Amino acid sequence: MRALGVAMGGAAIGRAALAGLMAAIGMTAVLPAASAAEPAGCQTVRMADPGWTDITATNAVAGTLLGALGYQQKIETVAVPIIFQGLKTAQIDVFLGNWMPAQSGFLDKLVAENSVEILRPNLENAKFTLAVPTAVADAGVHSFADLARFGDRFEKKIYGIEPGAPANQNIQRMLDKKDFGLEGWTLVESSEQAMLAQAVRRTRSKDWVVFLGWQPHPMNTRIDMTYLSGGDAYFGPNYGSTTVNTLSRRGYGNECPNVHRLFSQLAFTVGMEDTIMAAITEDKKVPKDAAAGYLKAHPDLLGPWLAGVSTRDGKEAAPAVRAALGLK
Repeated sequence: MRALGVAMGGAAIGRAALAGLMAAIGMTAVLPAASAAEPAGCQTVRMADPGWTDITATNAVAGTLLGALGYQQKIETVAVPIIFQGLKTAQIDVFLGNWMPAQSGFLDKLVAENSVEILRPNLENAKFTLAVPTAVADAGVHSFADLARFGDRFEKKIYGIEPGAPANQNIQRMLDKKDFGLEGWTLVESSEQAMLAQAVRRTRSKDWVVFLGWQPHPMNTRIDMTYLSGGDAYFGPNYGSTTVNTLSRRGYGNECPNVHRLFSQLAFTVGMEDTIMAAITEDKKVPKDAAAGYLKAHPDLLGPWLAGVSTRDGKEAAPAVRAALGLK
């Protein structure tokens, strides 16, 4: 992982020790929200992106807020396993893309080790499972159990995302076990963009394709697509109904309480992410411009997100963010 690994400063250790001492003698440690009391290391918020457009969009929203509050955002674009390792080793501060239950194999280990904190669900009612063009569904493919019957039409291929992604691991496990009669099938791994380009191309040419689909994502409007049922053992019930969590490394809340509070309150909707992602992928906007444009159009979001949060120099957060967005 590039340029990761910053040792925690003595100010952070002293602050944590003070909080622990106060708790030990029965006092309530009230840590001020103002980040003026935070160590210098809190100024840069280290985040991660697996190369997924939805996380690019939510990172952009967070970066817009952080910049207005006087912080800097640093994003590492790396695979999911490296992101979880970065959280464990305190090289990544915050991750907005913990899709569950798809990533439970990674998260459960870190929770058991007490090396990561689940701050909150930041997105509900997401969807994540295999999908086909609706024309293919109309021809008889409605569930995972229907795939083997049309193996030749699909060239016995399932198109996934980048190598190492938990969803790919679930698909490969399904193929290794030959579940649903999928003997001789292969998983095609590539980037999100390459997978979607293949799905769009094959859909337009009326060739059959089965691929990893999810919502929110502009693919749901670019492709007339149908999600497959029956994959509960690998993607969860209700067509891979998913919750996306915000994670932080252990101890981040004690060291950087102001930023930690912001991320503990930051949440999104499917519609919000769809709109920002469409601005990025369809309108070719820079992610932070897409995020800023959405926030300008929906300033009511700022109140709940910024409650009790300050700028890094201890001023009220909402006026600073509104000013940065050009709002009155």
